[in-house]
Amino acid sequence: MIARSAMLQGIGFGLGTGGGASRAAGPGIGHTGALLLVPEAACIRQDLLLLLLTVPGERVMRPAFGCHLDRLLFQPNDATLAGLAIHYVRQAVARFEPRIEIVGLDAGRPAGAGPDAEAGAGNLLEIVLSYRIRRSRTEDGLVLRVDLDAGGPP
Repeated sequence: MIARSAMLQGIGFGLGTGGGASRAAGPGIGHTGALLLVPEAACIRQDLLLLLLTVPGERVMRPAFGCHLDRLLFQPNDATLAGLAIHYVRQAVARFEPRIEIVGLDAGRPAGAGPDAEAGAGNLLEIVLSYRIRRSRTEDGLVLRVDLDAGGPP
């Protein structure tokens, strides 16, 4: 029988996306050689990142899995693009992540990166997702910055 606390955990993955706790991409291995487990909230957060950073068609056995943020690359960073980003994220989360409900979702240029900002800063799209975990009713958030010129997160 599996302990209840183990059922609310998932395998910890390094996504190679930077940040304070960055490590090599792939499953984490503990000092005993066992797979690292993370709490439910961290598991959902990494699953959301995987969902949003996966292009549909990229996964062999699940061709529909992913988010169409790739369609936004090399487009002008305006209100239409922000609206499309919100639509794509909302659609992907509704279809593939039943463990959460979206509390807030916004997209646009990062604060301080207006149209007259230094070169390159105006081509960052910031997606801010606030969500509530259905099981625990706790709220969390995720900020994803997409470099529209380079083809992905900076």
